Amino acid sequence: MCSFDGGCGKDEMTNDAVAPVLLTPGMALSEGTPTDRKRILSWAMWDWGTQPFNTVITTFVFAVYITGSAFGPTNQTSMALSISTAVAGLLVAALAPVLGQSADRSGRTVRNLRLLTWAVALISASLFFVKPDPAYLWLGLGLLGVGSIISEIASVNYNSTIDQVATPRNVGRVSGFGWGMGYLGGIVVLLLLYFGLIAPEVGLFGVSNTDAMDIRVSMIICGVWTLLFTIPTFLLLRDKPPSGAAAGIGLLGSYRELGRTIRRLWRTDRPTVYFLMASALFRDGLAGVFAFGAVIAAGTFGFSAGDVVVFGAVANIVAGLATMAFGMLDDKIGPRIVILASLAALTLLGIGVFVFHDGGTGVFWALGLAMCVFVGPAQSASRTFLARLIPHGQSGEIFGLYATTGRVVSFLSPAAFGLTIGLGHLITGKENTQYWGILGIVAIIAAGFVVMLRVKPVADR
Repeated sequence: MCSFDGGCGKDEMTNDAVAPVLLTPGMALSEGTPTDRKRILSWAMWDWGTQPFNTVITTFVFAVYITGSAFGPTNQTSMALSISTAVAGLLVAALAPVLGQSADRSGRTVRNLRLLTWAVALISASLFFVKPDPAYLWLGLGLLGVGSIISEIASVNYNSTIDQVATPRNVGRVSGFGWGMGYLGGIVVLLLLYFGLIAPEVGLFGVSNTDAMDIRVSMIICGVWTLLFTIPTFLLLRDKPPSGAAAGIGLLGSYRELGRTIRRLWRTDRPTVYFLMASALFRDGLAGVFAFGAVIAAGTFGFSAGDVVVFGAVANIVAGLATMAFGMLDDKIGPRIVILASLAALTLLGIGVFVFHDGGTGVFWALGLAMCVFVGPAQSASRTFLARLIPHGQSGEIFGLYATTGRVVSFLSPAAFGLTIGLGHLITGKENTQYWGILGIVAIIAAGFVVMLRVKPVADR
């Protein structure tokens, strides 16, 4: 077992798949970075604090609420959710180059992260105004889409700060700990809301399910949670000196600069380009698992709103512990193997969800929890794979490119989900073919796996 500061036994160092990178000068990750537990915990509190938007809002509570019968037929609301998610992804792709490069040039990464985090908290609380009526469907989806855009751009800034708390020896464990903290934070807030507001006939503060007040008040709590628990992160992190390069280049200039960066990488480090392509695909597929998993549980496998919340709680425990464990494995065998193994498992399990869609709640419990074991590790290892390659002073630029390439194809998973639902209806003639949507998500994950096979391990660079 290795500690967060990278202390390992002799055998572990011998098998360290990233050892050649440790000796490379001028990398963003530095052996001299302080990595005490307090710093790492403070950094990881951002994952903990912002997780309600991912767990409660986009996955297990609000997404299920907005696709419920109060807003229209299941196929109609599910496809509307896929459209809004796809549009949000395209907007991220358009904005990420400008905002990412601007933060890198100005050095205001942490300031921007703080403002974006506060905006996520505000939008989360604003979902209180989405009443259970078809007239509020697009208001809810609009707020959800805007929140997704801001959350994604905030994640770019957050990812680029990992070099303030991690070294090449422990970046896998630090990244896995951060992701794991997010999952565990998700379960805490989910259980708090479920047992405090959603499950009881009359919950905390006298809130009942009349006019969906239990769900709507939960959104306010999500916003407050984000504001409070991200404070330690902002007390720890510091902005970096501005680069001053290419100031004021504008939207078109940002895209020209992005093109130059990609061409430079293509000439000098083609495997990194392959990684950006692969990660763009499989990260979009992983996002689809989160965005539509609970929707499938409710619409296909017959989960009630309470069942979805309980499943979400257990899923977050499984995902959190698995991600932390795989983080240690990441430092020993390298992130590439972790990513490939996770994607292969997810592809097979996703096909299992389609094949056994009529097996009832027990089938989804088994297959869904098994998928949760591999989603977090793939995401965390993707972050560490790139972090190990970033030159000094280019964290914002490269993670901005990472987000941009991901968001360029971010419409694929929600679009594939909606299209395969429609295809299933045409083929089977059934009214509810929601379970076909998992095939669209699996196709995106499998495509990412195929491209990832062309990517060299970090140690071979």
